[in-house]
Amino acid sequence: MACFLVPAAEAIIVTAAYAVAKKKEQKLEAPKLAQGKTFGIEEPKVKWSRKLSWLLSMLWGGVLLLAFEHFWHGEIQPFAPFITAMATPEDTAEMLRELSTVGVSMAAFVTAAWAGACAVADVKVKKLKEKSSRESA
Repeated sequence: MACFLVPAAEAIIVTAAYAVAKKKEQKLEAPKLAQGKTFGIEEPKVKWSRKLSWLLSMLWGGVLLLAFEHFWHGEIQPFAPFITAMATPEDTAEMLRELSTVGVSMAAFVTAAWAGACAVADVKVKKLKEKSSRESA
């Protein structure tokens, strides 16, 4: 019914966090750019804003796909009440149960998959650092 609303709420929060992280990283990079140090060899790492962009892609992609699927099956409509489960109190109770079970579990699973992807990326970067330090020595 409306299970995609929980990941949508998470996506909105992560979008705000991404904007803050991106702005903070740009503020830290500004002095380097002002000094003209743009072409130096940097230590390999995956920035936090980059990792958050992965989560954003996963969340918004899933939300859009699920919203389209629910629209296709008539569970969402372009007029009030927009979610058909809000038409009666019984349906609303069922929708809230679905939000608290299916919606939360979907959001948690996507976040866990993202955390796994971040861990793999960090391991790969660590191996790359070790390899480059061995080659330079």
